[in-house]
Amino acid sequence: MNTISQEQAARLLDLAEKKSVEARQLLLENISDLFLSEEGRLTEHQRALMTDILTKLVGEFETVIRKDLAARLATMDNVPAELVKLLANDRIEIAAPILRQSGALRDVDLIEIVRNRSEEHRLCIAMREKLTEEVSDALVENGGTDVIEALLRNQDAKISQHAMEYLVAESRRIDRFQEPLLSRNDLPPVLAHRMFWWVSAALRKKILTDYSDLDQVAFDGAVQEAANKAIADHDERESVMARAKALVGRLAETGGLDTVFLTQALKQQKIPIFIAGIAQLARIDTGIAWRIFADAGGESFAVLCRAIDISKNDFVSLFLLMSEARGGTRVRSTNFVTSVVELFDSITRENAQAAVEFWRRDVAYQEALQGLREVG
Repeated sequence: MNTISQEQAARLLDLAEKKSVEARQLLLENISDLFLSEEGRLTEHQRALMTDILTKLVGEFETVIRKDLAARLATMDNVPAELVKLLANDRIEIAAPILRQSGALRDVDLIEIVRNRSEEHRLCIAMREKLTEEVSDALVENGGTDVIEALLRNQDAKISQHAMEYLVAESRRIDRFQEPLLSRNDLPPVLAHRMFWWVSAALRKKILTDYSDLDQVAFDGAVQEAANKAIADHDERESVMARAKALVGRLAETGGLDTVFLTQALKQQKIPIFIAGIAQLARIDTGIAWRIFADAGGESFAVLCRAIDISKNDFVSLFLLMSEARGGTRVRSTNFVTSVVELFDSITRENAQAAVEFWRRDVAYQEALQGLREVG
């Protein structure tokens, strides 16, 4: 490798001392050729000297020159880390290419910028390739809605389980998080199915289609066992719901629990008995059954009916009666009913059963967490 002569080095230093825009631009061009080129023709001593000079001078450069320098540095690997860090903390129009592309920035540098610079800086970092969980966590903690949405859309970004659970919970109030969350390759199926209760009909269908494999998720057996025990030990002997469950249990033993019974319960406005009936048939907790009853969209009830093999005609009849019982009026929109029936037709029984299994296990998990909070 050829190194520059003492005369060439002296000329660079002379350009560095001059204040004119022309001299600074010429210095930048010489540095690009000598200092930043892939071949590199500076000795280690010369490199250290030029790094020191540039670091001191970069703040004095005109904006257009700093912008040009940042653009050149952004795609190069063997560049001075201190100089790159300085430019990364500059105004966003200068820092942007460095923040999006430079491999010279370490996680500690990125996290410091996330915490101390502008939302525009955070947005650029959220678009970087191969973000680590530590940087992503910092973005979730410090970034606004635009930053977090960009992070979720970045499939190269690793997001920790803790951050993913937080963002799934946030998606209940921030609609913009829902679609990018459900489009991620690393969203655990159990979290996707948790979102079923507050996303749109289109996203519900995506959940049922894309997240139906129970083998993708492992449940903590000890936690689930503790949850099931907590549910079984819950004293409901004096409640209306407990009496409804007892009645339904006796009917199930004698074979009298069917769609005819459910239909009569709805017609007579005996909602707890209807809730207990669908919970018994689907082997779900009554809390989930109440949630299905309250779900005006009807998709969750379509999933449940498909899972327990209720016919389309019976599903439509029950859905209309349930809507009337819940709201006091009949469903008048033909398009609305048609859309729910189309979902019923489109989902396979296997996928519906998988969804119900997720609901069943997830409610146990939530009960366990609640129990742990009460003990604590």
